[in-house]
Amino acid sequence: MTNSSHWLSPVLPLTSFGNVLMFLFSISLATSIIVLNVSVSLSILLNKALRSQNRFMYMLSTCLSDICSGVSYYYAGVLDVRDSFDSPTRTFYIVPTFLGLSYMAILAAQADRYHAIVSPFKYSQLMTRNRTLLVIFAYWVYAFLIVAAHNLVTIGVAKRITGMGTFVGNIVTVIIMIGLNVRLFIIARFQIGREPPSEERDSKRSSVYLILVLALFFLVTWLPIFSHIIVCNIIGSTCYSFRNEGTDPLRILPRVNAVLTPILYIRGCSALRATLLTRVWRHCCRRKKRVMFDESECVRKSCNT
Repeated sequence: MTNSSHWLSPVLPLTSFGNVLMFLFSISLATSIIVLNVSVSLSILLNKALRSQNRFMYMLSTCLSDICSGVSYYYAGVLDVRDSFDSPTRTFYIVPTFLGLSYMAILAAQADRYHAIVSPFKYSQLMTRNRTLLVIFAYWVYAFLIVAAHNLVTIGVAKRITGMGTFVGNIVTVIIMIGLNVRLFIIARFQIGREPPSEERDSKRSSVYLILVLALFFLVTWLPIFSHIIVCNIIGSTCYSFRNEGTDPLRILPRVNAVLTPILYIRGCSALRATLLTRVWRHCCRRKKRVMFDESECVRKSCNT
């Protein structure tokens, strides 16, 4: 198969009903990721009160990286692409980086909520909005420095960097995420519960429960591929056992998480949900109704003439 034909090939040959369904699923998954994350991003950007809170900056960072993941999935998931170091259809480590940025954002948001609740006074003095944005900027820059390192060295060195970095990084970050989850659950269950009823207490509790649920879904969808990569690094075998990215369930699951994350944001935050329904989706629905009305008027006038 030539490079030009390979680039234009769908994820599976469209020769059976099952293959067509898989192709449509990949397109629907990419579209859902983009639509939901763009909607949440616009809701945060349009609401000044949300933009002033640090936790929504981490939400915005997650949405931006997931939008990039959704756009790139039209290539990596819809087409017959194998994103390995020696593949002619590789993405030069850019597509996996977008997924990794979502992972770093969730982890940073967990740490942010933990410190905000354990040491609220110290947190309010230390973590200003500008410093929060600096943290977000730092891990985005770090991620693309890793991309640059992978593309500036030989394939053999890049494989060793990825093998060791992924092995150590996955184990350490998963342990940290699970530890923070346990600690946040204890705080939400006992410490916040002893505070007198107030709007601030309810806000603390909802923000903690939201990040707990997010981290739980993140671990459920990411642990299979983490475990697979760790085992492959231990035994020294290749980690590719499927034809391409779009048919590998271990690589589809993190993309499913990119759909679940904005849904959980909308479900878990009433202010975000209100902005989404009144200022983003309602505006889009009005524009759609107006276009449909204009089209019907044109049809009616043409029929009368």
